[in-house]
Amino acid sequence: MSSTSKPSVSKPSVSRVKKSGGRRPGGRKPDGLRRTAGTRPGGAGGSSGGEESRGGRERGRGRRGTGGVLRQAVALALAADPDDFARLRGQGLFGEADYAEYLCRTEGQLRALRGEGLDVHLRVLEPTDYADFCEQNLLDQDDPVARVAYAADPELVGEPFVYRGERLAELIPALLADHLVRVRISIGCSSLLAAVGWEDCPEDRLAAVLQYVSGVYLALGAGAGEGRQLLTLRSVGLVDGEQLAARAELGVERGAFTTSGREVEAFCVTLAAAVAGYGSGELLLHTLDGPEGSREVRGWALVDGWLRPMSALETAAALAVDPPEGAPGRSAAREGFPLSLRQTGWDDPPTGGGAGEAGRGGG
Repeated sequence: MSSTSKPSVSKPSVSRVKKSGGRRPGGRKPDGLRRTAGTRPGGAGGSSGGEESRGGRERGRGRRGTGGVLRQAVALALAADPDDFARLRGQGLFGEADYAEYLCRTEGQLRALRGEGLDVHLRVLEPTDYADFCEQNLLDQDDPVARVAYAADPELVGEPFVYRGERLAELIPALLADHLVRVRISIGCSSLLAAVGWEDCPEDRLAAVLQYVSGVYLALGAGAGEGRQLLTLRSVGLVDGEQLAARAELGVERGAFTTSGREVEAFCVTLAAAVAGYGSGELLLHTLDGPEGSREVRGWALVDGWLRPMSALETAAALAVDPPEGAPGRSAAREGFPLSLRQTGWDDPPTGGGAGEAGRGGG
């Protein structure tokens, strides 16, 4: 089977990374990530995983509502974690309210804004990232204007995370999940740009890496079989020892991908960073809903930035040493299938690694 859908491997703004001496924006550490940082989420947020964006495809300051009326959008940054709330309150935000009171008051504010016909775009108010934003823009953290500016930061890219009248208790997990996926995208993009920056021809190397990753993604979808699969990736950079990790669900139905979105984008850009950094590690493909409930896992070793199929024994060893985050338990280890990349114009397999062979394929 085959698929023609290619992953989106876009590059979020990294301007704040440069301003802050290499700090990746954000600061919340997702579980299972060695190095994390925040991101410049789109508008005020976005969809998580394979969901369609909560903001739809309309961009700009407003969108057309019922009857063609232009709906204005406002942005609000939400302290979505009790510990973050406590840190921010200690810096003079939120007055004397406790977290429950804060959520109740914020939910009332959100409903009132929506009742006035406004689209409300949400994003996570992350203490470290917010402090850096205020420092860079000469704003006082306890000034409400600073929070408004942070929520509507013009550096933010992507589709907004739109409030649709949900209770905050139900909405916050989705908002946090979206934030953490954007964290992974930010880390991957920053690492990818840093890795190709050492090359003699960084633009050519970047194009070659993205072409290779696109081919790998298509080959995985073609060979995975029907149903839901889980992709997990771990790598260690050859030069700087940076550890990267990512995971994403891959759905295939009648030869075509059924999942997309930010989680897949985060996985692809993280794989691109690992390839560009001549990383070593493993990529595992877990079957989530095989025949009669069977589960299998297939593996590929990442060696100097190239993927090669692992044997069943190697795959089992990789699982035994350190099971990837989110991987289903008790799966039968199998060998990885060859990743034929000829459809993307790459030779298969490569004869070696290194920057000088960036235009050659792997598999």
